[in-house]
Amino acid sequence: MPITIEIPPPPSAPRKVWTREECEALERAGLINLEHLELIEGDLIRKMPKKRPHSIGLRALAIWLGEIFGPAFVETEVAIDVAPEDNPTSQPEPDIIVIKSKYSTFTKANPGPQDLQLVVEVAHSTLDFDRSTKANLYARAGIPEYWVLDVAGRRMLVHRDPRNGKYASVTAYSDRESVAPLALPQSEFAVRDALPEAD
Repeated sequence: MPITIEIPPPPSAPRKVWTREECEALERAGLINLEHLELIEGDLIRKMPKKRPHSIGLRALAIWLGEIFGPAFVETEVAIDVAPEDNPTSQPEPDIIVIKSKYSTFTKANPGPQDLQLVVEVAHSTLDFDRSTKANLYARAGIPEYWVLDVAGRRMLVHRDPRNGKYASVTAYSDRESVAPLALPQSEFAVRDALPEAD
């Protein structure tokens, strides 16, 4: 009598976990260009080309944040440090950061969690990654507030209260609502202002 045999799932391919040190050595040797890559949890991730909706959102938010915090306290697409345990294998480059000291004070080191008031990602094709992997990375670092502009969903996802490696509070604001940063609660931003006009 034939016996039914369960087929095991295919084994996962061996994974090379990259470190910052290794990536910098490869860049010095001219083997990679870190301008086009982002190191997240040991993986080298190719930065996606920015489509117009992404560029519109990034620019609108950067201008507004620069107006309320001051342009010297807002930077776009720069590397930050995260939690000490994540730093060797992660060097994220959020779309926007709001820092507590002027950007010109960071001459040798990246801004770290203690320097950050707000981190923003604009998600056009990377929503799941930004809501999971990056959110957890930022929460483990204790970054107090993390916004994800969900371009396709026409909403802002606001992450607050980092606890035990996760954000305890995640609130969605639609394109008919406004949101204010924790650091300046009197300043409200209309979510629709960061989105392309609806068809």
